Amino acid sequence: MAKNIYFASDFHLGTPSYAESRAREARIVSWLDFIEPNCSELFLMGDVFDFWFEYATVVPKGFVRLQGKLAAMADAGIKIYFFKGNHDMWVRDYFTREIGMEIISDELIIERGKKKFYLHHGDGLGPGDNKYKFLRKIFRSKLCQWLFARLHPNLGIGIANGWSRGSRAAQTEKEVFLGEDKEWLAIYAKEQLQKTHFDYFIFGHRHLPLDIDLGGGSRYVNIGEWLNYSTYAVFDGEDLKLEYYKPEV
Repeated sequence: MAKNIYFASDFHLGTPSYAESRAREARIVSWLDFIEPNCSELFLMGDVFDFWFEYATVVPKGFVRLQGKLAAMADAGIKIYFFKGNHDMWVRDYFTREIGMEIISDELIIERGKKKFYLHHGDGLGPGDNKYKFLRKIFRSKLCQWLFARLHPNLGIGIANGWSRGSRAAQTEKEVFLGEDKEWLAIYAKEQLQKTHFDYFIFGHRHLPLDIDLGGGSRYVNIGEWLNYSTYAVFDGEDLKLEYYKPEV
C-alpha cells in the first residue's frame, strides 16, 4: 500500500517558555504517533528548535521525547529530512549519526507521484530583507561557527536563549496575510516558475498557513507553525493538502 509524505515546520521548541514548549512537544509527538502508520517520508522544514548549536561533545538539553520518537520512526524505516532554519541553522551531523536524519542546508528539489516539489525553509528568499540575508551569510560561515564554539556552552547557549526571548516566535502573535502581491515567498515562487515548472512550492518560516494557486497547475503552500496553528501538509501520491492537527481529548 502506498504511504503518505508529510511536511511540518516551525515547532520552535524552547520558546516562549519551558512549560509551553513541553506542552507543544507533547502535541507534536502525538501528531507523529497519528501519522506514523501511513508515513513513508517526513520533512521537518526548519526551526524545529528555537536554538540549536552542536559543540564537539555537547548539544542543548531537552526535548528528548521528540528526538526519541523521531529515532523510533527512523528505525522503523521512515525516511526523515531535517532542514536548517534560521533558528537552528547550526545543526551539523548529530541528528544524522544518532537518528539517521538527512540534513538539508538550503533548497531540496524532489519528484514524487509524478509531481515536482521545491522545498525550502523559506528564510532569505524573495525580495527585501537584505539585512537578514547579509547576517545569514555570516552566521552560516564556518568562521562564525568556529568562533561561537570557543564559548563555554553555559555562556554560548545562555546568549542564544536571550536572543530567543526577543524573537518573533517568542511573541506568539499570529501573522496576517499581506496579499498575494506582497507575500515575498509567493513572489519568489513565481520567479522560479519563469525558469522551470514546479507543481508545489512548500515553505515554512512565514508562520502563516497559506495555500495559493500560482496558476499553470502550480501551488505555493506554507505549512505554518505550531505555536498557534499546529498545521502540516500531506501528499498522498496525487494531491497535496494543508491540514490542522486536532488531537482527540
